[in-house]
Amino acid sequence: MTRAEAFEFLDRTARGIAEMFGASCETLVHDMGDPSHPILSIYNGHVSGRGVGSTMDILGSVRMLNESALVKDFVNLYATTPSGQQIKSSTFHLIGPDYNLALGINFDYTALVYANRVLSDLMNAEADLQSAMWQEGGDQHLADLFDECLSAVGKPVNALTKQDRLRVITLLDQKNAFSYRKSVPFVAKRLQVSRYTVYKYLGELTGQGPERR
Repeated sequence: MTRAEAFEFLDRTARGIAEMFGASCETLVHDMGDPSHPILSIYNGHVSGRGVGSTMDILGSVRMLNESALVKDFVNLYATTPSGQQIKSSTFHLIGPDYNLALGINFDYTALVYANRVLSDLMNAEADLQSAMWQEGGDQHLADLFDECLSAVGKPVNALTKQDRLRVITLLDQKNAFSYRKSVPFVAKRLQVSRYTVYKYLGELTGQGPERR
């Protein structure tokens, strides 16, 4: 491959990538045979403000590159431009007998960072509505649910068997009682068992704990 053919291939690739990924994606071809690595062609140059002939890199520097950087590929690296844009940058070399060209790809994802912050704010909530409503009424709502489920079993707490307690837990779970904050300690106290026991019963209901006996 001659130098002209290598440049034509890289230039065509750069143009295609820029068209595919849009205005936030800057692509360019560098002459890496020159330590100042001038730009031979560039697309979406508004990302960095550079044009053909520029020797400035994406960091805004015009420093000469060392020998290693002139031949080494750099893939998916983070950079910040002098204007504060956040960039993902890659450089791929194509080296022949009388040329050293490189394809550069710089994707500006600054707008995505801002969008992510907005989405995070929009999705943020202090607490779930059900818990907040229960808090407004104190423990009474959960107490009413417990009494209702215990009544359905038809026995006082001190006469409950394991199967009876599992039945109470099942009924409470069906009524979403465990979506309330501090529901497990409350139920454990009313059933006269430990919190661990309540969690174990819940695990059995979901098939994550021991089999029912």
